[in-house]
Amino acid sequence: MNEPPASAQPGPGPSGQDIAGPVAAFCNVSIAFDGPPVLTDVSFSIAPGETRVLLGPAGVGKSVLLKLANGLLRPDEGRILLFGEEIARMPEEQLFALRARTGMVFQEGALFDSLSVRDNVAYQLIQERVPNSEIDRRVRDALRFVELEETFDLYPASLSGGMRRRVAIARAFIRQPELLLYDSPTGGLDPVTSTTIIELIVKERDVSHTPSLLVTHRLQDALVLCNHRFDPEQGRMVPFPKGETDPSTTFLMLEEGRLIFDGSLHDLVKSQNPFVREFLE
Repeated sequence: MNEPPASAQPGPGPSGQDIAGPVAAFCNVSIAFDGPPVLTDVSFSIAPGETRVLLGPAGVGKSVLLKLANGLLRPDEGRILLFGEEIARMPEEQLFALRARTGMVFQEGALFDSLSVRDNVAYQLIQERVPNSEIDRRVRDALRFVELEETFDLYPASLSGGMRRRVAIARAFIRQPELLLYDSPTGGLDPVTSTTIIELIVKERDVSHTPSLLVTHRLQDALVLCNHRFDPEQGRMVPFPKGETDPSTTFLMLEEGRLIFDGSLHDLVKSQNPFVREFLE
């Protein structure tokens, strides 16, 4: 097996002290099910404060990669590091504590229809027997962040698709995770609602600086994310000046399970790879 990428290994900083390694890293990861490989020899890392956007059409392995990142699937080969710990072969019971440090926004939201918005957002806190008064405060804070505080006592069936997705984001945010994973957060939404969801992700990125991995097939979502910042004075997302992009947001692309691009938006639009060109066009 090849050595992990240099970015996946802690090392000395400019003054000689040790610096922290990445929040998460894939090192030569491969996985297959009952057919051809889904991912082959994939290596990349997520640094503190970094947002990685995994682009590509359906069927290239994006969602599988996301589930590997949280230990929901195990690779056939390679290493996966989460908060510096090897999780590819870690027993399930030891994974619980690491998963508790991540927040995941599932495709379609994945809310419990039988629970109120309050209980959906607080689900993990309820399992941990956090006092109700603290739960109520933290849920209201999380809902206020996604601008849905008025839904506290409602049930998912009474919410629009976009509102359900925002509740799912509040659930991911409530425990102040050290890593956020987004599985196609705008899938199935109209363009206006999609922009609202991306604006919340920009807000989280720029207010909390939580590292994240977002998978999407929507190029427009990726461009909005990279070309905008959250302005706290205006309380909304605003575009960067022409020619500027968010330096913490970078891109990955898969083709037939292989990582074919890892870099900035500038490098992405300049890429001569035929698969990348076709996707961008």
